[in-house]
Amino acid sequence: MQDVSVHGAAPAAQQGRTREQDGARPGEAEGGLQSMLDQGQEEIESLTEMIKDAQEKAKAQRDALEVPKNNTRYGDAPLEAYARLARAKDKAAVNAASGYARRRLAQFRTALHTDSDNAARIKAAINQLQKAINRGEKKKRELDREKLAERRKAASRASKERLKQELRRRRAQRIIREQGYMREAEISNRLAAQLTATQMELRQQAQELSAAVTASAEAAAQQYTAVSESAAAPPPADPSLSFQG
Repeated sequence: MQDVSVHGAAPAAQQGRTREQDGARPGEAEGGLQSMLDQGQEEIESLTEMIKDAQEKAKAQRDALEVPKNNTRYGDAPLEAYARLARAKDKAAVNAASGYARRRLAQFRTALHTDSDNAARIKAAINQLQKAINRGEKKKRELDREKLAERRKAASRASKERLKQELRRRRAQRIIREQGYMREAEISNRLAAQLTATQMELRQQAQELSAAVTASAEAAAQQYTAVSESAAAPPPADPSLSFQG
């Protein structure tokens, strides 16, 4: 009986231990799962913190590199000044452009003390505005030179026109003189021909007159001789007056 009880108690004890072991295993499994969950949560939190730190560092870098936001666009003023200067066609327009540049220059010099975040932009704008003012003065000198050159060109054109007119006048006078020379030569030739003809006619008339005078003189001389001879000859004797017996 004792053996039976012992043997009977052993399986019972063994079954009890088996039930204890089976009861202990779920607890251990739950503990391991919880540990794993806790470890995963720690890793997630660590990863979240790392991501947050990286985001904060990236934001800090962006903030360091980001240009400070300001509604004032300092770079536009020099561009506007140069645009006005380029459109200027006379000294009055250049003075207006320079006046704009001077006003903006004074404003930016004041802003340089109040807007330290944009100091570099303001200094660059001030530098360009000062150059715009200097270039405006240079453009006024250039406009004066251009206007002087235009006046000289106009005077040169007027002088050239006067020279052309003088040249045309002298050329016309030369042509008239040359035509006069031809007419003069023709008239001279005509007069010479007429004079020659007149001289020949007079010479012929003189020769004819001389011949006529010579003939008349000879005739007169002959007549005079004849008369003289007839006067000197004795008269013929009258037969009726004969002295003979």
